[in-house]
Amino acid sequence: MAREIEPHKRSGYWYLIRRVPTAFADVDPRVLVRLTTHIAVADDPRGVRARAVVRSLNADLEEYWRGLAAGRSAEAQERYDEARKLARRAGFDYVPVAALAERPDDILRRLAALATSAKERPEIQQEMTSALLGGEEAPALRLSGLLEAFEDLQRASLSTMSDDQVRRWRNPKARAIANLVAKIGDKPLAEITRNDALDFRDWWQDRVLSEGIEIDTANKDFGHINRMMRTVDNKRRLGLQPVFGLLRIEGGSTGQRAAYEPSFVQERLLAAGALGELNLEARCIIYLMADTGLRTSEAANLTEETIVLDADIPYVHVVPDGRKMKTPHSERKIPLVGVALAAARRCPGGFPRYRDKPSSLSAYMSRFFREKNLRPTEDHSLYSLRHTFEDRLTAIEAPEKVIAQLMGHKWSRPRYGAGPSLAQAADWLSRIAFKPPPDL
Repeated sequence: MAREIEPHKRSGYWYLIRRVPTAFADVDPRVLVRLTTHIAVADDPRGVRARAVVRSLNADLEEYWRGLAAGRSAEAQERYDEARKLARRAGFDYVPVAALAERPDDILRRLAALATSAKERPEIQQEMTSALLGGEEAPALRLSGLLEAFEDLQRASLSTMSDDQVRRWRNPKARAIANLVAKIGDKPLAEITRNDALDFRDWWQDRVLSEGIEIDTANKDFGHINRMMRTVDNKRRLGLQPVFGLLRIEGGSTGQRAAYEPSFVQERLLAAGALGELNLEARCIIYLMADTGLRTSEAANLTEETIVLDADIPYVHVVPDGRKMKTPHSERKIPLVGVALAAARRCPGGFPRYRDKPSSLSAYMSRFFREKNLRPTEDHSLYSLRHTFEDRLTAIEAPEKVIAQLMGHKWSRPRYGAGPSLAQAADWLSRIAFKPPPDL
């Protein structure tokens, strides 16, 4: 629905003038909407300032329309849900009026139940009539309500996530829907066609070519929308067509991050003063990741209870602790050696500054690494330390089972026994441990 809207001259002023889209005609009775920019044509003859104001007014107008539609849809959904409940309480399934017309015997039974209800509960007779005779149509679910409907179906899974994980789960889906609405409007799901999906792909292809956006960014939008629509369709039995299936743009990358060379880590990242401008918690997280292979979120959420320094073999214990683990195999104990042990001793209480804020940490690190030229290529990032850790274990020919356990990966063969001990893992890690920087 969002498009380039030009200002119009009217009575000596610049205006936003738009026809109410068909999709919102039932919630906004106007045919045309006219909103003044309060900018005189004489003061802005080319409409430069007016164009910016019109864009803002248009965004607000579309948000207003979506809000009206969402409110109307919510009211209709409440009435429909209540009708279904009343029908079940009376011993009947809820059947739309069109389908009920083909079941005359059922109609007679429902009329008899209505007569009884009129005597016992006359105050709800109107609602009972709609419930038993199919008077409420199933409300059309629009794109603007798709995420809420999908989120409701995922509430069990979301309940195991932290607030930050829920935010990161939700944001890309919300962006995908906003992009689609911008292209095709806030359509009911049942009215979205394959041509709409193909138009959306063409829109993304144009952006990839003209703006240099990654192909994978577009493909993620297709994937999010496809999954949400399929899930909601299966639950609500909407009978939707898989219009967003097989829509990927070819040529996307695998997303694999590059690994640092061990010498780069030791000589550049662990050089005296190399990370001196970072705060202590951020520095120690980098040091921990270098010799443990922890994911950024795992390192940031360590606490005094999960950093164990008083054991015969010091270690960190990766546990859910109010967050959803990336995989069932992510819970593990990793011995502390080298620079990781030194960092844990400097921050034995964990990293409260970044707890449940791995995105903020990653953004902070990314800016620092870029400014200090600590990224050999654009494919390198803080997470690259995890790939370096795995490569170093592979280079010394550590058993795959040991590597899988330390990385928190699934071991491909059937698991027997307790797996490698902490002492065995510590022995392998001691062979690749980095030397702590002298200023740690």
